[in-house]
Amino acid sequence: MIRSKITRKLVWAFLIVFLAMNVIASFHAWKFTHFTNDDVTKTLSPEKLTIFSKLQTVLFGINNPRPENTRFPSQKFETIRLQSNKAIECWSIKTRDAKGTVILFHGYSANKSMLLEQSDEFLRLGYNTLLVDFMGSGGSEGNQTTIGFKEAEEVKTAYDYLVKKGESRIYLHGSSLGAVAILKAIHDDQLNPTGIVIECPFGSMYQTTCARFHLMHVPTFPMAGLLTFWGGLQNGFWAFGHVPTEYAKAVKCPTLLLYGELDDKVSRNEIDAIYKNLSCQKELKTYPLAAHENYLAKCKKQWIGDVEGFLKSD
Repeated sequence: MIRSKITRKLVWAFLIVFLAMNVIASFHAWKFTHFTNDDVTKTLSPEKLTIFSKLQTVLFGINNPRPENTRFPSQKFETIRLQSNKAIECWSIKTRDAKGTVILFHGYSANKSMLLEQSDEFLRLGYNTLLVDFMGSGGSEGNQTTIGFKEAEEVKTAYDYLVKKGESRIYLHGSSLGAVAILKAIHDDQLNPTGIVIECPFGSMYQTTCARFHLMHVPTFPMAGLLTFWGGLQNGFWAFGHVPTEYAKAVKCPTLLLYGELDDKVSRNEIDAIYKNLSCQKELKTYPLAAHENYLAKCKKQWIGDVEGFLKSD
């Protein structure tokens, strides 16, 4: 009788703890995949948080203000709105006697104004550029992000726009989330760009979620799995199936893969797995002093050399 009561109490305790973990995971997943228009200060990267801030983040989630464009091109440009799964805003910048067009896609919690320096370099090399705001960012519709899953459709929309205009030499450039969206778009829709430049794509949704926990020195089990599950459920997809390592197998065009060796959000093993699965002409270039950041800003000379060499070799 006593043993039976203890067993029932243990079962109830387990169920209460399990329910509480799911409530917390659901709340965190929503805040991570939905930007807010409220006037809040963005939560710092996990490695920069104090112990108190880490505890606050674990309990209440991150502050995730909507990424707004804060700058505009210095050159003459055209604002273009395309209808994809959401209405997306793009900036088209053209140069004389262009060799082709590079479409630029930003990373998580960013926007197209953060791609202006990269755009300037591609323009200098003789390419038109098309800078894209993913849904939830800048001038595009909504406040949602799916970490590259639904954004892949927006990659296709921008690519198709140029194809319909008669552009035959189209390059895709993306960082982190943008790189993942490019890989998924090629996998899902058999896009055939002239070449792609992808920077620090993660290996899977689960791996990138675990990386956030590692940075906060918090155990990944079971919360990383619960966060991945709820993030997908709330946004209408199976997040455990969001695996860029697998998407890479569909890539047939020339590919330049870039990686910062100090990256604590994407592991070298993830990059090596993606690189191995690329069935195409490919190059892997790494930056010893760079983390998960803007490589052009951190390693300007090497980045320009790598990109220019890739474009010339095509």
